Amino acid sequence: MARRGPLNYSGRPLLCRTALVAVGMTAPFADLLERARRGDSNALAALASQYEPEVRVMARVLLGPALRPYLDSLDLVQSVHRSLLAGLRHGKIDLTNPQRLVALALTMVRRKIARQWRRHQRQERPVGGDAETLADRLATLCSAEDDPARRAERNDSLRLVCRQLTETERRLIELRLNGCSTIEAAGQLGLDADVLRVRLSRLRQRLQQAGILEEFV
Repeated sequence: MARRGPLNYSGRPLLCRTALVAVGMTAPFADLLERARRGDSNALAALASQYEPEVRVMARVLLGPALRPYLDSLDLVQSVHRSLLAGLRHGKIDLTNPQRLVALALTMVRRKIARQWRRHQRQERPVGGDAETLADRLATLCSAEDDPARRAERNDSLRLVCRQLTETERRLIELRLNGCSTIEAAGQLGLDADVLRVRLSRLRQRLQQAGILEEFV
């Protein structure tokens, strides 16, 4: 029986350098990725230099007033680096170009921030409130680096969205902000979890238009 090479996250064999170039990856990036997978420190540093500046900016932007006391942007960058390094070494990450590397790193930092936020909220379990209270709470998750005019516009958008929520929708958002999973929220609301996921997806779209990352809800 022929031996199979390392597998990527989808269970397919990872491509060697020649095959990577054949499917469209540039030779320099293919070389860099292959060396990084072998643990070459210079290659790993070169890869990090491609995504680290954007991850730093993203982390600073996403850490609003509610998050900055608990999370540091430099720690987030290091956490993303460790996750990418582990993924590369264990063949769980299959990249074809630098743009996909940057996109993956940015997705990781968003998810790490949201995960830490939910973990903190599960410990705090803040009480609920009216639409204005919910809007103010959501506003603390937004970037503190917006100019005053942009911040005022965003807060107005959040208040409008929150006023238009039904009682169930408002309660759902509060439960998610408090760290509840979708299944836990469904149990507290007495709703089917699959139905709730559909409603939550629509709510995320509305909140995203008002400046709230979907990972927070």
